[in-house]
Amino acid sequence: MTTRLLMYLGIIVLGGLIGAKVKLKEKFIKRLGSLQTACLLFLLFIMGVKIGLDDKVINSFLSIGLNALIMSIFTVGFSVIFVYIINKLFLGGKE
Repeated sequence: MTTRLLMYLGIIVLGGLIGAKVKLKEKFIKRLGSLQTACLLFLLFIMGVKIGLDDKVINSFLSIGLNALIMSIFTVGFSVIFVYIINKLFLGGKE
């Protein structure tokens, strides 16, 4: 577990260093968004396949869905509240 986490962090740091220090071609930079979207869609597809293969997950969809709904409502709600408070404190309520 720790090894994977360190690998992920290392990859992020390496990508950040490359982005900050290496001059990338404009054509490549313009395509990064499309590449990122394609990779994300592929990852979501693979995750869906893995979830679909797990009978335990399929059988407990209702309880998982209810928990996810509650968590997402609280996450969105508190995010909006936090942004509102930060906006009032630091921006004086502008925009």
